[in-house]
Amino acid sequence: MKIFKYILAVAVMATITVSCDNDDDMPTDGGATTDFSGTFTTQDQMGRPGINTVLSGSDANKDNFNITTPATQFATFSGEFNNTLGAYYNAYGASFETNILGLDQALTTAVLSLDVLQVSPNAPTSYFTPGTGATALTAPASFLTGRNLEDDVIDVSLIVLFGGTSGQRFDGNNGTPNLVSDNVGLESGVSSASFPYLTAARF
Repeated sequence: MKIFKYILAVAVMATITVSCDNDDDMPTDGGATTDFSGTFTTQDQMGRPGINTVLSGSDANKDNFNITTPATQFATFSGEFNNTLGAYYNAYGASFETNILGLDQALTTAVLSLDVLQVSPNAPTSYFTPGTGATALTAPASFLTGRNLEDDVIDVSLIVLFGGTSGQRFDGNNGTPNLVSDNVGLESGVSSASFPYLTAARF
């Protein structure tokens, strides 16, 4: 289920840390005195799930991206991300066209190379909120202003990367491959408005 693959925690920045020492044995006292001492380092981060997976050029680079602080991700990875995206298009004999956000290839990969979630106090919290009518995709009400549990972050990312100006460039029609969706839908009844936010059947 997509919601388990790509959502870590409801937070401004989803970062997993693990202790560097070996004090990870299960406590024998029922967990009453869990030890959080020691030095911690970042092992993974997923503010924008799937971007690193799709655009890093190798497994080593994927691992390196996960431990790189966001402040240096743009300088370190935007060039590689741009080259990888260009290679995908070259494989299909195509070139990138301005996407639904009005961004060219270099700006798209620059924006996505920073693995953080922005917060917009004057917009709804959403990975992507479409507009209305015929311009629902091309004039979104909000974009990258956080994430809700129900947000289909993978499809949104694929549309931004491969949807072109209309959001439907590589949609599986007219002889094109379907690159704008992973075709995994959201199950109904998976979330609630109160903690722990996922329904009991989903744990």
